[in-house]
Amino acid sequence: MAQDDWRIRIELPDEDGARGLFERLGLARRDAEDLADELREQRLAVSQDGNTVLVYAASGMQAEQASRIIEQDLQDDGLTPTRLVTERWLPDEDRWDDEPEQPDVEEDLLERGYAPWEVRVECKTLREAHDLAEQLRAEGYGVSRTFTFVIAGTENREQAVELARRIHGEVEPGGELVYEVQPQNPFAVFGGLGT
Repeated sequence: MAQDDWRIRIELPDEDGARGLFERLGLARRDAEDLADELREQRLAVSQDGNTVLVYAASGMQAEQASRIIEQDLQDDGLTPTRLVTERWLPDEDRWDDEPEQPDVEEDLLERGYAPWEVRVECKTLREAHDLAEQLRAEGYGVSRTFTFVIAGTENREQAVELARRIHGEVEPGGELVYEVQPQNPFAVFGGLGT
């Protein structure tokens, strides 16, 4: 059976309440022996961040069982969480299911006017670099040319690969050609490359 990642997020009104719960869950106090025994058997990890306590579990069933134990402990201690939610990790989206979706990195860069992927070519001459830059601009690419270096921005990796293949065929042997992702575009200070 595949193992999933789950967590219980317990947000309390103040950090002292969170610290107390964390200590009990983290097996730090003798008066929480029953709670500690139950959680220890399940091998759950516990962490605290300010007024939030997080309990990590390997399955939904384990998280549900731990949640019942935690709810009972909170009730016994007279604590009312501002939020108590069980979350599942979404590996394809790199987030917990209770968190809002983050924008795609490529889409975010495009919205800000930057090309997330670039094709770079070092031409042999200034004339060759100038001509290639003009050709790519005419085709609608955002282009930056410095001396014999031409950089064309693309919207995605697939476009970069295709452009790199096509340009490579037009560049004389010995020209250096690389496509790569630019998470922090070094040309941003110059206005970035459009698409």
